[in-house]
Amino acid sequence: MEILVILVPLALMLGGAGLVAFLWSLRSGQYDDLDGAAWRAIADDEPPQDASVKR
Repeated sequence: MEILVILVPLALMLGGAGLVAFLWSLRSGQYDDLDGAAWRAIADDEPPQDASVKR
């Protein structure tokens, strides 16, 4: 039971650190353009190559 004296404050500190990190990411604009990142992941970077052109 003595371990709870260490584990409860440790869990509260880790939870607080996670909350602070989440709030920082909100304020720095990490979640502003969610659709743009999704479209950039599937967009073609190069135009299609013609099958008749040999390299």
